[in-house]
Amino acid sequence: MKITAKLALTLAAALPLGAGALAVPAYAATGIHVSGQAVLESNGASFMMRGTNQPHAWFPGNTATALGWQKGWRANTVRVVLSGGRWTKNSASDVANVIAICKSNKLICLLEDHDTTGYGEASGAYSLSSAADYWISIKSALQGQENYVIINIGNEPYGNSNVSNWTADTKAAVSKLRNAGLDHALVVDAPNWGQDNNGVMKNNAASVQSADPRHNVIFSVHMYSQYGSSSTISSYVNTFKNNNLPLIIGEFGPYDAYGDINEDAILSVAHNAGYGLLGWSWSGNSSDLSYLDQVAGFDGNKPTTWGNRVWFGADGIYSTSSEAAIY
Repeated sequence: MKITAKLALTLAAALPLGAGALAVPAYAATGIHVSGQAVLESNGASFMMRGTNQPHAWFPGNTATALGWQKGWRANTVRVVLSGGRWTKNSASDVANVIAICKSNKLICLLEDHDTTGYGEASGAYSLSSAADYWISIKSALQGQENYVIINIGNEPYGNSNVSNWTADTKAAVSKLRNAGLDHALVVDAPNWGQDNNGVMKNNAASVQSADPRHNVIFSVHMYSQYGSSSTISSYVNTFKNNNLPLIIGEFGPYDAYGDINEDAILSVAHNAGYGLLGWSWSGNSSDLSYLDQVAGFDGNKPTTWGNRVWFGADGIYSTSSEAAIY
């Protein structure tokens, strides 16, 4: 999701089922890593991400306080919005400070580059290759943090145009990062503004995992108005589970301008499948998207209806989150 309103989403119908099952072992595990559908810590403990999205790129002054609140509400992970230049670039020193704040709050730090949002459809969006270059440019802040940091290569890296290019571009970005010596678990977002309307990520996930020499890729779908029915949510999640591939719901909300979202089913299905999820977002959305704020004005004393639901409702973050074993 962007802080400004999204471009129109294609309301594609049901998603086709993916390819056959793939058992993926852990390869020379460094820090957080995957084995089949499971996300594991370096000691082999299972880790299910639970938390929210923090808009650090736009509101850096609020990050430290916000992460304190999130930890108090039992988050174990925070997805941190960064920029490599589409907005003000977050430097290596700034990112190192963000990681330190995550660690001081005993949170796993899922760092994402927002520059790629809507590539091919949104003006000014960066390619996945450019996003990989950004991560390499701040490598000094990332190396040695594999127990604490996961890299989300690019947020919503395609709009609804030329989405078939997602597979090759994702493989190339993963390869570029591995060749640069970044051994972290990598998260890759789906095309179609993250919603994978056409099933491109779902149908090619096994191929992307196999192409990574470390076999350490986590797939992320963003569930907005394409996911208004529990059957669509279950079908999508079960494809990854049946194919023994790791998945997280990297963003979701209660509704958007294009329709209702079944947040109850998202929370329940993800929990039952053992998959992580991160709600959008802590605070700071523009006025037309303020219904996605979990607290008003970055103030944890002012939870919104959406905040209360995703944190404290059935299958919410507070009741389903366990702190990372590394802490």
